[in-house]
Amino acid sequence: MFRLPATQRRLVYVALFESLAIVLSTLLLNLLSKDDSHSSLPVAVAVSVIAVVWNFVFNTGFEAAERRFGITHRSLLVRVVHAAGFEGGLVLFTVPLFMLWYQVGVIDALVMEAAILVFFLVFTFVFTLAFDRVFPLPHQQVQVQDA
Repeated sequence: MFRLPATQRRLVYVALFESLAIVLSTLLLNLLSKDDSHSSLPVAVAVSVIAVVWNFVFNTGFEAAERRFGITHRSLLVRVVHAAGFEGGLVLFTVPLFMLWYQVGVIDALVMEAAILVFFLVFTFVFTLAFDRVFPLPHQQVQVQDA
């Protein structure tokens, strides 16, 4: 177990998450593309960069909209709108990228996007669970188990 200050913990999280995500999504994209002649690493890196930039831009805009409309609590509906807006925007960037890079149609690109979405849903859950055990939140107490 490693204790890190909050900012350093977030930086380690992003670096590890994105590094593993790039490696694993490269393998998944290679499998989905059915074309060994193209390397999927550049696409995986591009999708990672797009996701990080879009996350910053989208959340900045979403939080500004929340302030403008006086939303002070994220209800289930607000969270659904947030998740759908983020993923919807990401699809607008990634589907054309898949179409261009892999020379596939809209349906194939949407299937690739859906597979990536499911992958990241599972990956994020598992990664965060493991990360929180190795790098607990700064305010969490360490529980010592008796031998």
